[in-house]
Amino acid sequence: MATTSTTGSTLLQPLSNAVQLPIDQVNFVVGQLSALLAAVWFRTYLHSSKTSSFIRHVVATLLGLYLALFCFGWYALHFLVQSGISYCILIGLGEEAMHKRMPSLLEYLSYTCNFMGILAGPLCSYKDYITFIEGRSHHVAQSDKNGKEQPHCAEAEPSPNVAVTQKLLVCGLSLLVHLTVSSFFPVEHNVDEDFQASASWPTKVVYLYVSLLAARPKYYFAWTLADAINNAAGFGFRGYDENGEARWDLISNLRIQQIEMSTSFKMFLDNWNIQTALWLKRVCYERATLSPTIQTFVLSAIWHGVYPGYYLTFLTGVLMTLAARAMRSNFRHHFTGTPQLKLLYDVATWAATQVAVSYTVVPFVLLSVKPSLAFYSSWYYCLHIAGILVLLLLPVKKTPRGKTTHENVQLSRSKKFDETENSSGRNSFSATDSVCSQNREAASRRPSLHQ
Repeated sequence: MATTSTTGSTLLQPLSNAVQLPIDQVNFVVGQLSALLAAVWFRTYLHSSKTSSFIRHVVATLLGLYLALFCFGWYALHFLVQSGISYCILIGLGEEAMHKRMPSLLEYLSYTCNFMGILAGPLCSYKDYITFIEGRSHHVAQSDKNGKEQPHCAEAEPSPNVAVTQKLLVCGLSLLVHLTVSSFFPVEHNVDEDFQASASWPTKVVYLYVSLLAARPKYYFAWTLADAINNAAGFGFRGYDENGEARWDLISNLRIQQIEMSTSFKMFLDNWNIQTALWLKRVCYERATLSPTIQTFVLSAIWHGVYPGYYLTFLTGVLMTLAARAMRSNFRHHFTGTPQLKLLYDVATWAATQVAVSYTVVPFVLLSVKPSLAFYSSWYYCLHIAGILVLLLLPVKKTPRGKTTHENVQLSRSKKFDETENSSGRNSFSATDSVCSQNREAASRRPSLHQ
């Protein structure tokens, strides 16, 4: 029988017993599927063109609190207490400490407790959320083939149906892999004494990679479903690409292909839990004056919770990140001369990255200190030692933090949108009208909201 340990609803205990999954996991999945249906209803019947922002805020908040109560029971008070404390801090700081106006209590509760993100996120900016609630999210600039933004103008809101369908297919495949494959490769087997004593080193390396590979689909399922819920409600539109196709990845939390094909530790981190990484970049990395990488990883560990395994993972991650950066800056330029050398470099760094990431995150999965240290001991702390030697022996070239990356592009998008809104007087009306006419013509070929 599946476990009945939960502070949330036990209404679905018979279903939990039937599918042999813990009741809290069943509640989560059912809660998210209910949120998906609610999102479709929200976009269809409470669209910004049909009702006021006040009603949208109220409904989004009440549905979110109900889902929290269903999944967590009285633990749902955590959401209200945390939101209340944060709002009091905002009041104490005053409007002069904010970029924009002071949000009302309803707006803030809607932002922190809405049904689209209360169970699994993803994190989004307050500005993006309010823009969605007020129905202005599809009035965005469109990039041309040179990457320059054209003046924005009103046009038919694009339909998220294709994006939602694609993401639900990814969810289904991820869930299938998790339920069938993951159980055959438990991460805990890496610290099994018999396995440690009898397995050869190649076997240990391969099993480490495969077991952590098999552990990732549950995250792919949860985060992709959360993204689909937001898109189904109409939230997540990020403009059009150079081909005129709508992009629904404003708050996407991962890029699976880039994760699995990562050739550097940084590339893996840049595509995993993206919205949280951007938040950490904004609040810590860009503001820290001393050892920003170390401070950011420590804050990330604190943010995740109190399990010791989190701290072991993120402290190891600091070492791996710095060592990988030193290796890349000292060796990569030697392998860019020919396509063959570049391919060799990519294959080698892919293998090294996947092993290093797997080695780093084992404590994150195991959670406790004893099995985590037992794992590292069975590997003789080899990657820790290798990382320290790299930092001691290779010169480290500092990279300016202001260098443009895809994170900087995402972080500056809201600022660019503001500048576009405020600079309409500086653009010629004829040029703007021409662009808008072209966009409306293209929009007529796109699916509209009411398909």
